[in-house]
Amino acid sequence: MTRDKFLRGAMILTMAGLMVKIIGSVNRILLSRLLGGEGIGLYQMAYPVYLLMLSVSSAGIPIAISIIVAEKVAKGDFASAGRVFRVSLGLMAATGLVFAAGLYCSAGWLVESGLIRDPRAYYGLIALTPAVFFATILASFRGYFQGHQMMTPPAVSQILEQFVRVVTMVVLAYYLLPYGLEYAAAGAAFGAVPGSITGLIVLSFFYFRNKARWQQEISRQLTEAPESISRIARRLVLLALPVSCANIMVPVTSSIDMLLVPNRLVESGFSVEAATTLFGYLTGMGMPLVMMATIPTLSLTASLVPAVSEAFTLGDRNSIDRKTNTAMKLCCLLTFPAAAGMWALAEPISKLLYGTALAGEAIRNLAPSICLLGIHQITTGMLQGMGQTLIPMWNMLLSAVVKAAAVWYLTALPWNIVGAAWASNINFGLAAALNIFFLIRSGITFKVYALGKILLAAVLMAAVSMLLYNYLTVYWGNTLATAVTIFAAGIVYLLTLIASGTIGRKELQKLPVIGSRFK
Repeated sequence: MTRDKFLRGAMILTMAGLMVKIIGSVNRILLSRLLGGEGIGLYQMAYPVYLLMLSVSSAGIPIAISIIVAEKVAKGDFASAGRVFRVSLGLMAATGLVFAAGLYCSAGWLVESGLIRDPRAYYGLIALTPAVFFATILASFRGYFQGHQMMTPPAVSQILEQFVRVVTMVVLAYYLLPYGLEYAAAGAAFGAVPGSITGLIVLSFFYFRNKARWQQEISRQLTEAPESISRIARRLVLLALPVSCANIMVPVTSSIDMLLVPNRLVESGFSVEAATTLFGYLTGMGMPLVMMATIPTLSLTASLVPAVSEAFTLGDRNSIDRKTNTAMKLCCLLTFPAAAGMWALAEPISKLLYGTALAGEAIRNLAPSICLLGIHQITTGMLQGMGQTLIPMWNMLLSAVVKAAAVWYLTALPWNIVGAAWASNINFGLAAALNIFFLIRSGITFKVYALGKILLAAVLMAAVSMLLYNYLTVYWGNTLATAVTIFAAGIVYLLTLIASGTIGRKELQKLPVIGSRFK
């Protein structure tokens, strides 16, 4: 593995992402115990709509800005990089206002039309409206720093944003619960508003802190005619539109689940309350674990896009090959054991985190989504960095159509919520496979043998985990047995990788920050 700037950025974002998810997981556990499956189900009916609105309005902007800014910085054109940011900031302010108004005006229609099955989710939709505006503006700042390959400011802002969001969610849910479950769920949803405002304040601070240094870089470069606002805006839109479509896979699939799963469960004979509870197990308890496990791959993607874009601008094919293979190997090293472990210990993890084993079935059958989503994220970043932004968009659209059909046919007797989980696996797997196909056509090759050894190590680890937990739980109970099993599984996995020659000291030495410890 190459000691590279994008790896350092990925590590910073991963550490921040882990902290964000740990805070979020504590929040999820508290909310699950406070609101129960039904309350979480109400929250999950509103939140995916917000994510969808946010993704359509701004998901492509950080990537689009980072691609263009990375190109400008690679050429030493810091003035144009700053101009790109200013144009994007104005564009996003207008876009955020439009989409926030759209969410507010469409909330009632979504409930009245039956697209949202439970009318109590209306209050959560309204509570999320202001967050769309602030989070859209926030996207411009994050893209600008990522284009400079400065990952610390986005990392700090994510941590503080999540902390404020979680505190607000728990406090409001607790105090509004006596007034009704729908108001408590809406209070939890409102936490996104002060969270996004906090993130915006933090990144504004970092921007003004670094502005003087950027001005010095601008003063040293040759003066060129500035690029027109219309041309910058046009390129941002042309890049952001397909990137947005490619990056909204999770919100789109969540919306598909929200629209179809509860209805199909009700048609299968479940009551509205029971269908909402099962939906909460799948999307409120199972899917967050998938999202947590793919934090490193999401961080790798955010760091990989500007790095590949820079190498692509300079025509450095060797650097592109090195970065893409490093990213894929890291992705598999992290997601394969996470998926195998979640499959093997689904019910123990459900008991440990959520105080119930009932979510175990949904968690187990969602486990393959970890590695499939991780590979999709990484391969999407590779294609975007090379300027092929349309390909992931079409792949995502095709996989979303297949996902909808899979949910419709699989979320029925006798599969029910298990079928809905496998619909997600099909969705992520198809999108990842299509991305890989087009990467190979572009000349990118992957070391399949090395990836196969990682998969075998993960399968061995899962088998050991199941045997060890079944033995320990008899004597120690679920909590201690699960914790010890996870720790032992990590040791088994690491030793297997070392014994098979998949990783060695030379590779560990090339890691940023911690590499010097292995000399």
